[in-house]
Amino acid sequence: MDIVFSAATVTYAGRAALHPLTLALSEPRIGVVGLNGSGKTTMARLINGLVKPTGGTVTVDGLDTVKDESAARGKTGFIFQNPQHQMILPILAEDIAFGLKNRGLGKAEIAERTEAVLARFGITHLARRRVHELSGGETQLGAIASVLVTGPDLLILDEPTNQLDLKNRALIERTVAGLPEQVLVITHDLALLDGFDRVLVFHEGRLAADDRPAEAIRAYREIAAC
Repeated sequence: MDIVFSAATVTYAGRAALHPLTLALSEPRIGVVGLNGSGKTTMARLINGLVKPTGGTVTVDGLDTVKDESAARGKTGFIFQNPQHQMILPILAEDIAFGLKNRGLGKAEIAERTEAVLARFGITHLARRRVHELSGGETQLGAIASVLVTGPDLLILDEPTNQLDLKNRALIERTVAGLPEQVLVITHDLALLDGFDRVLVFHEGRLAADDRPAEAIRAYREIAAC
């Protein structure tokens, strides 16, 4: 799927959070890195309409994120830094089914798709668990399942390994690597980007580097060292 930024800008109270960005993305695995406040999360949120461009446009699979907001948003799924905060219902299976109910699907199809996505991520045994009782890795898997059950083409993950222990970090790394969907990952966990197709580096609201992982991370380290 093609994601196209055409001189897209974001300004808050006269301050540029993202300077004009012209960029086309189509790779299966895209990483985004940068110091805090660099504009990387703003850029990612433009893709699914959580943030609207102050100037310019962003299109997802040819759909304008402002003019075609609903259709464009349906192409993407977004998982926040704390995925538990986006879980609406207390029981995991119910939370996964919630997004399907909003799309007007029948009970039988909702049950079938919920069971299928639980099985896909190996968390069928967690179906009746309360979301606040899940471990960090289980919560992340549950959030991924809740988003992907609706069938987006692109999954955006904001710091998916944040505060995870080594075991759960490895679990999420394997899960992300095995997803057939296009993936964009915002992260400070640079090792997570090994094998990615492309890595973007943001600094002070501008795209500072755009390269293969090793080269992009080298550029990021230089920025961080300044």
